[in-house]
Amino acid sequence: MKKFDYKDKKDTRSGFGAGLYELGKNNENVIALCADLTGSLKMNQFADEFPERFVQCGIAEANMMGVAAGLTIGGKIPFAGTFANFATGRVYDQIRQSIAYSDKNVKICASHAGLTLGEDGATHQIMEDIGLMKMLPGMVVINPCDYNQTKAATIAISEYVGPVYLRFGRPKVPNFTPEDQSFEIGKAVMLTEGSDITIVATGHLVWKAIEAAEILEEKGISVEIINIHTIKPLDEEAILKSVSKTKAIVAAEEHLLHGGLGDSVAQLLGRKMPTPMEMVAVDDKFGESGKPEELLTKYGIDTINIVSAAESVLKRK
Repeated sequence: MKKFDYKDKKDTRSGFGAGLYELGKNNENVIALCADLTGSLKMNQFADEFPERFVQCGIAEANMMGVAAGLTIGGKIPFAGTFANFATGRVYDQIRQSIAYSDKNVKICASHAGLTLGEDGATHQIMEDIGLMKMLPGMVVINPCDYNQTKAATIAISEYVGPVYLRFGRPKVPNFTPEDQSFEIGKAVMLTEGSDITIVATGHLVWKAIEAAEILEEKGISVEIINIHTIKPLDEEAILKSVSKTKAIVAAEEHLLHGGLGDSVAQLLGRKMPTPMEMVAVDDKFGESGKPEELLTKYGIDTINIVSAAESVLKRK
């Protein structure tokens, strides 16, 4: 199995901040909006360097989405940033009516998603956001895995015309993807090739999938890992090509079981290539306050749970 090394750990929200700042330097139509969380979303550098293109909306997320939609009418490219819970659940009606239904070129940038928000607890740990966003017609949903990929994704979505939901997080995770990578919306990334089982993962769980694959390889199991950074549109071709070879698949994500990546993959396989499948996701529960790694273990979405899911599905081939 290919070995993945990393020099440091970085939070994906900092990748967003770096990408946004680079966009600020290169595209005068990019406007940043924030709901009183400039520091938390690492939008400080953009705000300091381009104050005339930064809008502090305060704790008024619904209004921020409306302002963002309005800015697109004048040809601007608004990046609206806040915590994932407030970027989706709190403002769903505004997103549906003013952005998705109206097909506005708004980039909804959501930090602190999932359990790994940690100590802030269940009220902030939204795990249904991917489902909420992917069900909206025309909405692109992106969930990158590390700092470098988040920076690349932030830059890439500025060139896409239409609404985008970009999801990232708080904890520092291994930064292992190439710094100079080319990010293509809707195109999955093959991390390792294998013959016995496919693991598709997204966001923070991509690294967990790599760790799980190393354990499985030691047991003589050949693992193919696919980084699904774009959940919608889903790279159906990459998934079908892989499972046609391995005949078994595990989907891993920091999201609820219902409505996330696994849900989309299961629908695809059900329609086109029924395949034994297991899902590593949170099963119909809210989160709680705690340390990120401890929460991932308690809620069944850590490295060992991916290993167990793989071993389970292999018995059904």
